[in-house]
Amino acid sequence: MEWWLIYLLTGAFVGFFAGMLGIGGGLIIVPVLITAFTAQDFPTDRIIHLALGTTMATIIFTAASSLRTHHCHGAVDWQIVRYITPGILLGTFTGTGLASSLTSQFLSIIFVLFIFYAATQMLMQFRPGALFQLPGKIGLFITGTIIGGVSSLVAIGGGLLSVPFLSLCNVKLQRAIGTAAAIGLPIALAGTVGYIVNGLLQHEPLPNHSLGYVYLPALFWLVAASMLTAPWGAKLTHSTRTVIIRTIFVVLLYGLGIRMLLTLL
Repeated sequence: MEWWLIYLLTGAFVGFFAGMLGIGGGLIIVPVLITAFTAQDFPTDRIIHLALGTTMATIIFTAASSLRTHHCHGAVDWQIVRYITPGILLGTFTGTGLASSLTSQFLSIIFVLFIFYAATQMLMQFRPGALFQLPGKIGLFITGTIIGGVSSLVAIGGGLLSVPFLSLCNVKLQRAIGTAAAIGLPIALAGTVGYIVNGLLQHEPLPNHSLGYVYLPALFWLVAASMLTAPWGAKLTHSTRTVIIRTIFVVLLYGLGIRMLLTLL
């Protein structure tokens, strides 16, 4: 089977939704890659690690594009980014190291739980009100460590965690989204490096054309397709009923989560 076509179609699909809804596609890409890698007879106990590492690498490109857009609109609070990034780096590196030591089954359980969390958050369109003031340097460092650690375990850019946190801390929603986009880039960079290094340190053989836990052929086609369809999705944002598209995406997330849960059981 021409697996590049699966990667291409997945990238196109995810890029379209990311452009229209302003969300990352990691939670979609990982289950698809797990299915594809399983069918290609990749090492069973390393399949989810390869899926997470490859997905994290794709986020570098989508996060960079999103960051540029939000920065041009003046929606990034660079002071928050500066103070939270050291914690992000520490948490992300630690998370990738932890992921490398966990079994595929345990990682899958973590991922399934997060899929249900993300789908429910999108379904309810949860936007917490301002309850606290933004913490100082130490508070942001600790928060960044937590966000980075969780994000690296489920291969996301952190927006599902950082936007609610910033909203709770009295940051306006538009600025919270823009700042979360900026935070996503160091998460993706540190996560990719972490998965590469931890994969290279493994003594078990990995598939050809892998750089650590990043499978390069999948990365290439995913990125190429998503970069083409993301602008198309963005253009349709104001001419399509996004509530319908969002509902479809949520149903898809629940479906993928249930499928992975049944596989685990």
